[in-house]
Amino acid sequence: MKRVPHATTLRRAPVQRRSAERLTRILDACADLLDEVGYDALSTRAVALRAGVPIGSVYRFFGNKRQMVDALAQRNLERYTERVSERLEGARKGDWRAAMDAVLDEYLTMKRTAPGFSLVDFGNQIPIGARHADPNTRVADRLTALISGYFGRTVDDDVRRAFLVAVETADTLVQLAFRMDPEGDPAIIEETRELLRAYLGRLLD
Repeated sequence: MKRVPHATTLRRAPVQRRSAERLTRILDACADLLDEVGYDALSTRAVALRAGVPIGSVYRFFGNKRQMVDALAQRNLERYTERVSERLEGARKGDWRAAMDAVLDEYLTMKRTAPGFSLVDFGNQIPIGARHADPNTRVADRLTALISGYFGRTVDDDVRRAFLVAVETADTLVQLAFRMDPEGDPAIIEETRELLRAYLGRLLD
C-alpha cells in the first residue's frame, strides 16, 4: 500500500485498505489534472471524475481543492524523503557532499517525472497551508533530521539555519533552471551544486 499524507491534512484519515487506495487515486488524479489544466481550473468534481470515485468521497477527505493540493504536497515530501533515504543507504558516513548530491538529484528527478510536481512540489509554487508550516522550512527540517548522521557534527541552530538557507537557495535556483530549460538548464544546476558545496563546506568540513 502506498503511504498516504499525514492525518492532520485530512478531514478523516483512511483506516481500511480500500479507503487508503481511494485516497491514493484521488491524489493521483489531482496531480495529473494539475499538469493538464493548472491550479485555477482544477475542481474537486473533475478530480472525482478522473479518479472514478463519487464526489462525496473527495469531500470525505478534503473540504476544498486547496486542502487536496496541500495533501498532495505533503505526499510529495514523504516520497522525496523515501527516495533520499534509499540513496543514503549506500553512502559513506561523513561524506556530506554525497548526501547533498542525493538531496539535489532526487529533487531534480521528481521535478522532471512526478505528475503535478512542477506546479506544487512541496507547496512552494502554490502558497498553501498555514504560515508556520512554510514548505521550505518543512523540507529543511526533514532533511536535517534525515541526513544528520552524515554531518560529522552535532545538529545545532547553526546547522539548522544553514540547511534552511541552502534549501531556500536551491529552490530559487532550481526554479530558474527549469524556467530556462524544461528539463532544467544543466549549467545552472551545476552552479547550484557548486554553490551549495561551497556554502555548506564552511560549516561541515
